[in-house]
Amino acid sequence: MPRPLRVAIVGAGPAGIYAADALLKSAVAAEPGVSIDLFERMPAPFGLIRYGVAPDHPRIKGIITALHQVLDKPQIRLFGNVDYPADISLDDLRTFYDAVVFSTGATADRELRIPGIELDGSYGAADFVSWYDGHPDVPRTWPLEAEKVAVLGVGNVALDVARILAKTADELLPTEIPPNVHDGLKANKALEVHVFGRRGPAQAKFSPMELRELDHSPNIEVIVDPEDIDYDAGSIETRRGNKQADMVAKTLENWAIRDVGDRPHKLFLHFFESPAEILGEDGRVTGLRTERTALDGTGNVKGTGEFKDWDVTAVYRAVGYLSDRLPKLPWDIESGTVPDEGGRVIEESGGHLQSTYVTGWIRRGPVGLIGHTKGDANETVSNLLDDYANGRLHTPEAPAPEAVDAFLAERGVRFTTWEGWYRLDAAEKALGEPQGRERVKLVEREDMLRESGA
Repeated sequence: MPRPLRVAIVGAGPAGIYAADALLKSAVAAEPGVSIDLFERMPAPFGLIRYGVAPDHPRIKGIITALHQVLDKPQIRLFGNVDYPADISLDDLRTFYDAVVFSTGATADRELRIPGIELDGSYGAADFVSWYDGHPDVPRTWPLEAEKVAVLGVGNVALDVARILAKTADELLPTEIPPNVHDGLKANKALEVHVFGRRGPAQAKFSPMELRELDHSPNIEVIVDPEDIDYDAGSIETRRGNKQADMVAKTLENWAIRDVGDRPHKLFLHFFESPAEILGEDGRVTGLRTERTALDGTGNVKGTGEFKDWDVTAVYRAVGYLSDRLPKLPWDIESGTVPDEGGRVIEESGGHLQSTYVTGWIRRGPVGLIGHTKGDANETVSNLLDDYANGRLHTPEAPAPEAVDAFLAERGVRFTTWEGWYRLDAAEKALGEPQGRERVKLVEREDMLRESGA
């Protein structure tokens, strides 16, 4: 009787779990069956949803419910707190599995090459997001001394950063934020947050709902300069062809024409301002210099040569994430992705790296919403199964599932399991219950391992 197809998935965020789901829904899952092991370097699964989505967005975190149903399937095992390649290498994975799918995400900030970016008070959004989301591998404190703050970028991450900086700590207390984050936000001195985009309202990458949520806080006054509401032929075409872009532009237009209210914290959305330099004295941020831009007819912009200095003492760049390079795999430095063809990893020679696949951000870069990774996963898994059907996968030496447990035990790797997640989940909910909160997130890796029973 043929054994089940053995697949390792490295990265237990949405992309990896969607890939597992696609495998489970395939004809192969019925005969001869599939056996899937998910490896995750964090003690808990769910990746970006746990450590990348702002705590005041429980709606997005609701995706976890659907992912839970996948991980509950008996054909799937979770190995948390296992790092690639420190704990298990590609050669090791080949020993146990017919195929390996990499679905690791992006944790670093993309570079912004302007003078002053290295100054004290200049931060990457990814680091700040990791802090307020209780990531165990970042410092427990965050300097929030600035009364006036700049956020560079017009995507949803920029909105998250600006919103967290502009809200009060008590507004965020009902969420899952851990005590160290609540304490840090209580000390936050920000009264003005300025968000800067180099192009116009029609080119902003905000989701309409995320943008509108800015205005729901009783403490945040959202302000848009009427002079920034400008469109050229390219912008009008974008609005006609993209419903989301049109909705975003309409929201911004409505904010631009209303009277400014008296909510205590001001959040300014600036367009046509391209960051040119972060100003500083004695190694610290003292301001931001931008160049005014103008539309060129196509929806793109050109510099006007007019510069303006903004009185801010902290700058957060939210200009995109960059995936972590994966050892033993080819790498495209510019895009921060693994070169692929339909999810099959492509070697420098142009051939496919046998039995090795990618999906999610490591494949196409950190763009799009969480749900977009589902189509990625389906394509990658389809090609993996095609290779399986046509005998193109390699044959592992030790395909028995227990061989993996023995290997990790021999290495002394302390790993968490799916059953352990249920224990950790219950522990976090128990912490929140006395305060009427859904949960309080545990931050320390050792606490997470202990509660998971690892």
